[in-house]
Amino acid sequence: MIFDSHIHTKISFDSEMQIEDAVEAAKALGLGMVLTEHIDFDFPGGGYLFDPKDYFEQYEAYHSENLLLGVELGMQAAAADRNSQIVKANAFDCVIGSIHLLGGVDLFEPAAYENRTKPDVYQEYFQVMEACLKQHDFIDILGHIDYIARYATYREPDIFYHEFTESIRAVFEAALERDIVLELNTRRLQDRSALKALFPLYKAYFDCGGRYATLGSDAHGESAIGKNFAVAQDLLSACGIKPVYFKKRNMEYI
Repeated sequence: MIFDSHIHTKISFDSEMQIEDAVEAAKALGLGMVLTEHIDFDFPGGGYLFDPKDYFEQYEAYHSENLLLGVELGMQAAAADRNSQIVKANAFDCVIGSIHLLGGVDLFEPAAYENRTKPDVYQEYFQVMEACLKQHDFIDILGHIDYIARYATYREPDIFYHEFTESIRAVFEAALERDIVLELNTRRLQDRSALKALFPLYKAYFDCGGRYATLGSDAHGESAIGKNFAVAQDLLSACGIKPVYFKKRNMEYI
């Protein structure tokens, strides 16, 4: 069974999806799913935290072979120890680590890009990602490497591997040395320019030794669960990468 390994329900501050609706949507698509609710310490304005005890109590009745309970941690240098403690204290099936902030500024906000060139911002993004991976060797998955391309205000926001080769390879090496797999986030795959830009990036991941990746829709509503998965599977296959998911922190093959 294919698993959607990146889903947010009402437990996450930025989602209102009910667990019952998520279950019905995944069942209709024949997908397994991993809920990955947000914990993002020191996020501007607060809000991106939840009580893991409450999370497990609310969803234990739904926890099964086909519905797993994970977490998405916002990676920052100052949050690494707190993130580690959260993971040690809770029996998550899966742990995603993601970059959502640069210098404390939300990458969703235009202010993250004002008066700065794309090369400067993107180089910093990858350097921070590499450094955070070295601090977060307890995660399973590097989430949405192309997150910045969703919101950057530049004329061409896509990540072009040939422009940032050394920095991206350093990210891959940091992940692979720690047995952290890459996610292929499917949110942007309906965009041909995004798909064209991502193919050489994932091919380079394979060339660096990456053989596995998770598929994640980053769904915050039931209609987005499993979105663009057929395209994503084709991309991974073309790169020689096998889709996987995590259960009880162990990699499972699809």
